[in-house]
Amino acid sequence: MSFDTAITSALKEPSTKYGFWLTLPSAGAAKTILRSASFAPGGGFSWVLVDAEHGLISDQHYYELANAIASEGASPIVRVPWSEEWMIKRALDAGAHGILTPMCHTPDDAKRIVSYCKYPPLGSRGYGPMYASHSIPGIKAGEYDSGADKGLMVAVQIESRSGVDNVEEIAKVEGLDALLIGPFDLAKQMGVERGGEEHEAAIQRTLKAAKAAGKKAAIFCSNGEQAKTRADQGFDMVSIITDVGILESGFLRELGTAKGQDGQAKERGGY
Repeated sequence: MSFDTAITSALKEPSTKYGFWLTLPSAGAAKTILRSASFAPGGGFSWVLVDAEHGLISDQHYYELANAIASEGASPIVRVPWSEEWMIKRALDAGAHGILTPMCHTPDDAKRIVSYCKYPPLGSRGYGPMYASHSIPGIKAGEYDSGADKGLMVAVQIESRSGVDNVEEIAKVEGLDALLIGPFDLAKQMGVERGGEEHEAAIQRTLKAAKAAGKKAAIFCSNGEQAKTRADQGFDMVSIITDVGILESGFLRELGTAKGQDGQAKERGGY
């Protein structure tokens, strides 16, 4: 049998599904954000990106974070440090509802990543999901075994010139569910201005390729204004900000208010 996670269920509806980047290994912070957002008009977050590539999170934190996020009705998607089989296996066995890998450059890269996420005969994922089902309410361990290949999300990041050049073929890879654009690395890897014409053309090409292949298009944003723009363009999954981003902007805003300096906070230039 198959099973649905929060994000796979949410994506059955055509509207954009919002998430955020978690870079701090804090289950309490994740639950606080998710619980508060659940009372927002129109609902809250469907997914959380657990960042083990650039964040302060490592695989010892996966289990607690995955279960904390899932308990609030959202899907934990782990961005592993690199597309290595053992890294992907550790995240899935800890209860990740999906995997995101950085720097996918070619269709062969994508095929290899898909293989690492699937059990034989579809792939090469090693067997040992002793704790993986804990983050998926209502299923038994044996049901996880039979549903994991279809029920878990496999996503890759398009964030290089070669990734964009090959994006149409990458998007066609069977078993791949989503393409996520990393705008910062994309600009740096291409050697172009972030937000410039060539950068935006690469983003739109990736969006078009994902849609044409029947895959989900996702993107990282650093504020709500950017997120709204991308949602209006048709992105299926949009991350609105990072945990550290909202901490910084929130504290600076309140400090400015306390000092009588409202409206003087500058927009963040990074994560």
